[in-house]
Amino acid sequence: MSAFFRHGRESGHPRLFFHAITLATALLLTACHKNLTSPQDVSTTGLVPPLALAMDDVTTSQPVTAQSFAGKTVLLYFGYTNCPDVCPTSLYNIDKILRRLGPLANNVVFLFVTVDPDRDSPATLAQYTALFGPNIQGLRGTPDQLYSLARRYRVVFSVTKTPVYAVTHSAAVYVFDAKGQSQFLIAGLDAPDPDIAGITTDLQNSITGARDNSLLGWLENLTSS
Repeated sequence: MSAFFRHGRESGHPRLFFHAITLATALLLTACHKNLTSPQDVSTTGLVPPLALAMDDVTTSQPVTAQSFAGKTVLLYFGYTNCPDVCPTSLYNIDKILRRLGPLANNVVFLFVTVDPDRDSPATLAQYTALFGPNIQGLRGTPDQLYSLARRYRVVFSVTKTPVYAVTHSAAVYVFDAKGQSQFLIAGLDAPDPDIAGITTDLQNSITGARDNSLLGWLENLTSS
């Protein structure tokens, strides 16, 4: 459970794990690692809804939807630019994974959705995401758009402004295929020694369509055998 959620604070305090109210959802996701190489990857096929969003791309200042990324493997992440450790570490490791993918990385876009739009202006977010490579795209929305997206994917986050400005957010990365269908969830990218090789293999297989870890597909195969 602790791999999915983190608590960040700008004051430099150590990260704290917290138990989210979505325990049942996390346990359900943890139940299936079928056909996935890395133990950090959890199958979400048939369990998480397809990609759907409406936000602004901070680089182009244009509104985007899921259709804007059709044909791309999409990695969806929620964070903020003042995050002291979880976000930069996760993005650093994502960059390592994308580099290992080689030319296949051209088929991948990483969407960094800010949960702290009050401080993450479009310019600030665009400058931040540019530090981690061209595949990282910053998205910023209205409060309604942000909460709607978070509810859709059962993402937990909070922003407390007093007495100390603190932001809590999910640390997981949601992976969607080129058709916008949910594939798997990557946990623990901010860990000291994440499974870069295994996660890269799972992402590569998802991009090339080399795996079928669908819960529904498994049930179909079971009933047809």
